[in-house]
Amino acid sequence: MLVEFQSVTKRYGSVRALDRVSLALQPGQLVAVLGANGAGKTTFLRLLAGIAAPDSGEISFDHEPMRREDLAQRQRYFFLPDFPALFLDDSVLRNVGLILRLYGADRPGVEARVVELLRDFDLLTLAEAPVGTLSRGQIYKAALTALIAADPELWLLDEPLASGMDPHGLSAFRRHTRDAVSRGRTVIYTTQVLDVVERFSDRVCLLHEGEVRAFATLAELRQQSGGADDILERLFAQLREEPR
Repeated sequence: MLVEFQSVTKRYGSVRALDRVSLALQPGQLVAVLGANGAGKTTFLRLLAGIAAPDSGEISFDHEPMRREDLAQRQRYFFLPDFPALFLDDSVLRNVGLILRLYGADRPGVEARVVELLRDFDLLTLAEAPVGTLSRGQIYKAALTALIAADPELWLLDEPLASGMDPHGLSAFRRHTRDAVSRGRTVIYTTQVLDVVERFSDRVCLLHEGEVRAFATLAELRQQSGGADDILERLFAQLREEPR
């Protein structure tokens, strides 16, 4: 899915959470949206997920304007916030099944895929447990199971690497994400952690006070800076020194 922002602005009162953002995200890429607290990262995802609407500008998918009321269009993307909105009194399996039905993904063979994913995320023995009895990391892995099984074209993940998942879960997440990208899915995630971006991204979108300050591969950023290995750290330092 080709995702495009065309001069998108979003305000909350007097604060511009995003300011005239224009960029295009190509299919089959892992995009890290990087920025400090308040940079506009979550707003970026919420607009893409249709949870919030731009004050001006347009978002489009494959050159078609985003229509928040269009169910078929909404089934093409999946937003996973930092704490998933699951039914806490229902079991892991029931939550996964509900999401798959909402996405029209309860197709033949999906049961075996769900079992495989639950095993991969160390949740198989907890499949019948109420979600409310799980740890934060386990709840996130349950939501990831649903996302990966639904297999939407666009993944929108808010701080997945700070979700409380254990090392095994993080490893499984990275593996399944890379597999999805290799099959043409677009994965966009937010983070504040520089070394994560260096090891886990195809392209970096650096936000600062609602503005896109860089949108490039790490190789391109290093080339622009004369080959500096610590280019992200340098960019962050420059942004901190800017007058407000």
